[in-house]
Formats: sequence, structure tokens, C-alpha cells
Amino acid sequence: MAPLTVTDLGTGDERSYEKLPPFMALFARGQLRWTTVGILCGICGGTAYYLIAILLPKALVDQGAAVSLSFGLSTIIFAASIPGKLFNGFIMEIIGRRWTITGAFVLAIPGLLLMMTAHRMGPAATNVFVVGTVITGFTVLSCFPAVRMYLSEQFPTALRGRGHFFGESFGRIFAGVIVPFLMAEHTGSPTIFFGTMVAVVAIGALIPVLFGRETLGQLETFTEALPELA
Repeated sequence: MAPLTVTDLGTGDERSYEKLPPFMALFARGQLRWTTVGILCGICGGTAYYLIAILLPKALVDQGAAVSLSFGLSTIIFAASIPGKLFNGFIMEIIGRRWTITGAFVLAIPGLLLMMTAHRMGPAATNVFVVGTVITGFTVLSCFPAVRMYLSEQFPTALRGRGHFFGESFGRIFAGVIVPFLMAEHTGSPTIFFGTMVAVVAIGALIPVLFGRETLGQLETFTEALPELA
């Protein structure tokens, strides 16, 4: 048998590419629900993350903590997210993305409540803050491997790239820009600052359970919108 030549193999110019669906397919019947679920999960997780990343040191100082303590607690909360991300990334392959997100959001609530009420604890306030930051860092600040995977898996392969960047970008408009801007003048109130995060993660915990689907081990198909929009 004669050996293969470059001509036999071809140059790759003759490959046929599947035509991508239009961008508006992200909002078509059969897909809009999943686009919305993915974005809302990202907004809820992102709101807690950005409020902590951008405003936590200011909030703690405004609430009476020393500057050194405020930055120390900020360091602790992000340090706790390192093993937290490893754990969330591991557990999401066992129980699924949806339940990992829900669990992380629910378990973050006690940590946020401890930080909200720590200033009332007198001499024990610092210890209460530390426990609260560790819990929060290990949970909601660490669930983004699952959140990002879950967002991507709301879209079929042909829409996945555009769906992910649109969902994450749209979510950051609210979580990373609008909400921190609105909350900046309320950092002095533990009830408003931490209470807002409690409300957001509580809502975020319900979204995948009530409206989402589990994507672990599944290859999604786009059965309705593409034929209509082709």
C-alpha cells in the first residue's frame, strides 16, 4: 500500500463547519428559561462575592472595626475560599452542579448572620467574625466552579460559548457594578449590608431547585429554538 501524502490528507480548507444559530437563539422558546436560570444563579453568587471583595473592609471599618482587623478578616475569608473551591469543584461531580450551588448558598447564610450580629457579641466579636468569614469563604465564595459550569451547561454546544460570555457579562453588570454602587452608602449598617447578602443567597438557593435542572452527566440538546430560527 502506498504511503499517505499531504495531498491525500488534504489541507483542511475543505472541512465543513456547522452553521451557528443566531445570537437571539439564547432567548428563544425552549432556551429562554435556561438562559435566565444560569444568569440568575450567577447574579446571586456574584453579588455576595463582589460585595465582599469590594466593600467588606470598608463595611467593617464603618461598623466600628479596626482597619487592621478589617483587612485581616478579608484575608481570612478569601483564604478559606481556596480549600472551598477545591471542595466545591470535587463535590459538584458527585452530587451535581445544582445541588452544590444550593448547598453552598444555604450553608453561607449562618456565616453571613454571624458577621451581621458579631458586633453585639462584646469581647467575643472578633472570634465570631472569624467563624463567620471562614464559613462564608468556604461556601458562597467558593461555589463559582459549579456556578460557571452550570451556566455553560444551560446551553447546547452551538450556543455554549456565546451563552456563557453573555450570561457572565450580563450578571456582572448587576453583581459587580450596580449592587456595590447602591450598597456603598449602607456599609455602616450590619443589618442592611450583611442582610442584603443573606436575602440574595437565600433567593439564589431556591432558583436552581425550583426552576433549574441537573446537568451532571447530561449532554443538552436544543430541540425547539433552532428549527424556528434556522
